[in-house]
Amino acid sequence: QVQLVESGGGLVQPGGSLRLSCAASGTFFSIYAMGWYRQAPGQQRDLVARITSGGSTDYASSVKGRFTISRDNGENMVYLQMNSLKPEDTAVYYCNVKGPRIPALGIDGDYWGQGTQVTVSS
Repeated sequence: QVQLVESGGGLVQPGGSLRLSCAASGTFFSIYAMGWYRQAPGQQRDLVARITSGGSTDYASSVKGRFTISRDNGENMVYLQMNSLKPEDTAVYYCNVKGPRIPALGIDGDYWGQGTQVTVSS
């Protein structure tokens, strides 16, 4: 199965920067879209950034212009460069891969990492 492992989270002061990494292991195909989501305490898990296999990107309005998502298909990696961080960016960040969904085989096609904590505070 697909396994995703995030890293790079930590404590950062407002205005600072942080770079998150996500490494995929097991079966992985570079044709799939990948993304970063985040979930703050008591909140829903929201999309932060998404990137297709072709490099097309989408961002949540709250992070557009500050965050940059990128991928390295050769190494099965996806990154999230976060600049000008704000306290409201504090959340657990999750890596996600949208693979094929095959209900007949019990394959959801939606894979998640364990999450990495990002805390923005002075």
